[in-house]
Amino acid sequence: MNKMEYRVGQVVQGIVTGIKPYGAFVKIDDRYDGMIHISEISSDFVRDVHYFVKLGEKIVVKIIDINPENNHLTLSLKAVQPSRRTRKVSFRSRWQKDEEGFAVLEEALPKWIEKENMKMKLDYSRALLNEDLKVYQDQVNQIHESIMNKTCKGNDFIGWVEWPYNYDKEEFERIKEAAAEIRENADVLLVCGIGGSYLGARSAIEMMKGLYPDDKPEIIYTGNGLSSTYLMQILKHIEGKSVYCNVISKSGTTTETAVAFRIFEQYIVERYGVEESRKRILATTDKARGTLKELADTKGYRTFVIPDDIGGRYSVFTAVGLLPIAAAGINIDELMKGCQKAYEDFRNPDLDSNIAYQYAVIRRILEKQGKSNEILVTYEPSMTMIAEWWKQLFGESEGKEGKGIYPASVTFTTDLHSMGQFIQEGKKTFYETVVTLDEPMLDMNFPADDANLDHMNYLAGKNLDWINKMACRGTVDAHVDTGNVPNVLISLKDNSAFSYGYMIYFFFRACAMTVLMLDVNPFNQPGVEVYKKNMFKLLGKI
Repeated sequence: MNKMEYRVGQVVQGIVTGIKPYGAFVKIDDRYDGMIHISEISSDFVRDVHYFVKLGEKIVVKIIDINPENNHLTLSLKAVQPSRRTRKVSFRSRWQKDEEGFAVLEEALPKWIEKENMKMKLDYSRALLNEDLKVYQDQVNQIHESIMNKTCKGNDFIGWVEWPYNYDKEEFERIKEAAAEIRENADVLLVCGIGGSYLGARSAIEMMKGLYPDDKPEIIYTGNGLSSTYLMQILKHIEGKSVYCNVISKSGTTTETAVAFRIFEQYIVERYGVEESRKRILATTDKARGTLKELADTKGYRTFVIPDDIGGRYSVFTAVGLLPIAAAGINIDELMKGCQKAYEDFRNPDLDSNIAYQYAVIRRILEKQGKSNEILVTYEPSMTMIAEWWKQLFGESEGKEGKGIYPASVTFTTDLHSMGQFIQEGKKTFYETVVTLDEPMLDMNFPADDANLDHMNYLAGKNLDWINKMACRGTVDAHVDTGNVPNVLISLKDNSAFSYGYMIYFFFRACAMTVLMLDVNPFNQPGVEVYKKNMFKLLGKI
């Protein structure tokens, strides 16, 4: 293996070549040596490094930093060979026993690497739970069966469960063809929708493409508010650019979307003419009825289907999300493969292995412990819209009948300078769910400076993602150990379409399970009709 093949987060095997009071030296290959600092050997107090490793021993380590200039790796201990010291070795550093005792390293290493390379991992060791998850296994089994048999509350809207395999393949190809046309001809794609009609697509595009993608089309989101300034600035911004519009609405009567669509439809027709506008306007709506379906059919716009049995907040992997996502240049075949893998992983309701159901149960346990608010934490600005999508998913699904956990979000480290104080020392009615990426989309080393007037050379040569991860680790430790704030840690392997597909299906299954544990329908939203009636009365509609 040459030096360019190693990466941060990679799990490798090495041999202990030296032991010091402050850590252990490890030989990885003929080129690379590594160092495990004492703080990376065990989460417990380490009195003597010899209790954990010995000279000549084969160990499994995870790379947490790379210095290519001197071929040195900074490492974290993942597992050790069995020895007489097993009782003194941290539980997290041991292989689980099988019938014959400890597995040998050669047998266990492939399993460990497979686990480390999972697209998503959930760690609740810092969640400060006072109950064992397995206490809820019978309830989880019953609810799982009701979901799979379509007998649960809201069962008219659980088409999403089997959708990873049951999606319309012909429609899927039409989506890819339309997306290719948009990418070929458009400078700007207007995505006109609100709530579940745009949050999923935006979360996917920003997570996978970043906030400043360098290709076309530019994706502009509209129809998600009623600001006159916002709409008029978009009109000015798109002048002289080739524009397509994808309007997304099941009924076509959602006020925010209908207002924006009328404005942009008239703009496109006036600019391009009736015939050309039929190519440039695409409607994602009901397959047979509704105001938008009737309008699109009358005017000759292409239409894509919102399935009858999938609600808006569960619809990102239908045409609702897939058309904009594909138009942004993202591989939607891989996205669906990620959903399929998650579907297979979550078919078994066993709480020992089903991380979606683990998360569902953890939420209920923490609620019983007085945690009525959940803060979703991200460390990438490109994942801020993931948090917005997540808030709608859990907020609309769970907040009914006076029940539910209030979903909030922060983007660290930015919000550590605003909300960090409250989280650390404020009233403890909340817990944090921290979502991170093992591998960033882009990375660079922090440069050295000869003058070092800013006194930042202590970071020289470190990659920025490593610095970000150390900030995350330090924050989790502070919030849990000192602030007594439970932390649930979710890590995604990368920002790929596969990982995104896996993640959304994870949250779908977790959300359905955790809400049904409250005996609440996860798939309706009766409360939102109240403000609509008041607004329509004030606007003169009723």
